[in-house]
Amino acid sequence: MMKTTQDNNERPFSERRRQQFLTEEFAVYELAHCKKMAEAFELQMVADDTDEEGASLLTASMADNSFEWLSLSYTAGNPIEPLRGDLEVVAAAYERYAQSLRTYENEPRFPAFGFQEIADFERLAQLLGLCYLLHRRDLIPRLHALIAESAYDGEDAVYEELVGHVLPDRPYLENWYHKQPYLHLLNATDKTEPADKTSELIAYCEAWYPAMADAPWHDGHKRIQGTEGDYFGYWAFEAGAIALLYDIDDRAIDHLVYPKDLVAWARANKHLSEEPSDVIPHGRCEAGQPCPRSGFWFTPAQAGSRRFFKVGEVMPSVDGDYGATIWQWDRNQDEPQL
Repeated sequence: MMKTTQDNNERPFSERRRQQFLTEEFAVYELAHCKKMAEAFELQMVADDTDEEGASLLTASMADNSFEWLSLSYTAGNPIEPLRGDLEVVAAAYERYAQSLRTYENEPRFPAFGFQEIADFERLAQLLGLCYLLHRRDLIPRLHALIAESAYDGEDAVYEELVGHVLPDRPYLENWYHKQPYLHLLNATDKTEPADKTSELIAYCEAWYPAMADAPWHDGHKRIQGTEGDYFGYWAFEAGAIALLYDIDDRAIDHLVYPKDLVAWARANKHLSEEPSDVIPHGRCEAGQPCPRSGFWFTPAQAGSRRFFKVGEVMPSVDGDYGATIWQWDRNQDEPQL
């Protein structure tokens, strides 16, 4: 019998967490800290003294913070379904970063990710992988727009594999920016024997973490000290996406970085890929615009601003010294406690 969300939440943290490095103390603190950082970043963004360079750096941190929250939430053993909405929040944060970066560089197609840097390339691969695993293929064109018509567009076989199942007329390539670990991922799509496909995915998982040695988050689990640290999980989400897309038998894959339960969830919920995604909330809404989804929102421009809005309701401005009022979707949709 499948356990309910309530049952899962009642299990000890050591059984719920999806990677053994994560401590409950650090997870609880860091999830709350990421939310506080999002509010602080928003306040800084609307400050009058934020110049174009500062805005590009700040929105980069905001985007990374939103991804780290999502990844940490998954690592901590939280339910999968809410991550579908969180992924759109992440995509919107990287769109905001791209806009700020392009304004600063005065180049409308300046890429938000640099493929030559494996940490950048992998972050985009992870996001695309999550689009398939969470049945949010509608976000793939938005993510592609972050590098479209740049020097990287149409130049990497791995990237084309990850977007080509959604975007039409993508090129077939045999060149890449990073041979390791990604050649194993491509091989998994090319092999004809099912066992060989599985073997290539296993090889990919084994090569993945060593290949990320230059990423700033590498070995983050070793830096956890109480509530301090920079670990949010090590996940080859793109490997799970390839297993899903090519129906690869993953029963023999038992590797730390492979999101096995997320793949199983994706397979059990294929109907979600055929349903409209308008039930998923946008992450932010400016004052004067209609509310994109009913639920609890807050604005960093005013303390204690959290309140419930109905879809279509015009989001109000609040008095303050922070310029335009930006409302943010509250990840916590619980009713307030009396």
